[in-house]
Amino acid sequence: MIQALGDQVRKLGTLGRRFWHERSGATAVEFGLIGIPFFFMKMAIIETAIIFLAGQSLESGVGEASRMIRTGQVQTQGLGEAEFRNIVCGQINFLLECGPRLAIDVQRVDRFDEAEMGFPVDTSSGTFNGAFGYDPGVGGQTVIVRAYYLWPIIFNFMGLDNADVGGRQRLLVATTAFRNEPF
Repeated sequence: MIQALGDQVRKLGTLGRRFWHERSGATAVEFGLIGIPFFFMKMAIIETAIIFLAGQSLESGVGEASRMIRTGQVQTQGLGEAEFRNIVCGQINFLLECGPRLAIDVQRVDRFDEAEMGFPVDTSSGTFNGAFGYDPGVGGQTVIVRAYYLWPIIFNFMGLDNADVGGRQRLLVATTAFRNEPF
């Protein structure tokens, strides 16, 4: 009985040494260990790049649409909040949909330092406070245009994501401040 047990241990030892020195499956094992973290890192990089692209699109769209306020076209044509929103929507690209995820705030201020520029997210609950106004001002007045877009976060690895708003969303913000031309 002890002899049989000793033979089994020797066979396991021989098998273990053979397994340890065998290199034909090493690449597959190494890829299995490294592949999963590599895939997650790659997905996180791609999502971050798309978020930056969407943020740049929002920034560009707000800048182009705000030019119509700055030059007085919005005021002289009597365009309201809905029409200005449509102008912004026409300037942003295919990554951003012009729906309930987009909020626009146009405020007139007496001086640049009087602008209300707080982060519109309740830090305790993580909810977006989207109560904004629309006042494009008249010639010579200072105006600040801000657009907010709630971008849905798709990729989440062990609780690490780009979300800063509840419901796994990232708040993209585009701001432009200017003094209206005299019109």
